[in-house]
Amino acid sequence: MLVIAPEGAGKSHLAQIWADERSAVIVDAAALNAENAPGHAAAGAVVVEDADRIGGLGAAEAGLFHLHNLLQAEGGLLLLSARSAPRDWNLTLPDLRSRMEATPNVRITPPDDALLAAVLVKLFADRQLVISATLVPWLVTRMDRSLATARRVVAALDARALQKGSAVTRALASEVLDSLA
Repeated sequence: MLVIAPEGAGKSHLAQIWADERSAVIVDAAALNAENAPGHAAAGAVVVEDADRIGGLGAAEAGLFHLHNLLQAEGGLLLLSARSAPRDWNLTLPDLRSRMEATPNVRITPPDDALLAAVLVKLFADRQLVISATLVPWLVTRMDRSLATARRVVAALDARALQKGSAVTRALASEVLDSLA
């Protein structure tokens, strides 16, 4: 299975949960090669993170190809994460490209208003930042729809409020959004 989502959407978090449940090893795709593939496959379940970054890396492409074949032959499990579909990975091994394109995939879509608002509330709470009840809805309508952006916005608001010695206000949020644009 291939999980496709933008940066910060939770791919690694989901992969870690899956790996914990299956006692899987987690491998960075760029670290794969033909020599270490059998050792990873021996675990019976493998997570390969950032698979989209191996295009043109001959050793890593060969490693993923061998790992895929070994796990398939032995009835093992393979979970891959990527930011884009395999057709966009610039893979040079035709057999690997065909296997990756045939791999079932699921996409994590951008968050809706309710999820983005809930994540913002959690991120503010994690930093123990007190905000007005109207700030989160205001932010949701003005920021990019991504969890990675939510983390950047809250971190920047925290830093700016500390720097200025002020509370997190709508005016401060407007400044931060302008500076991140």
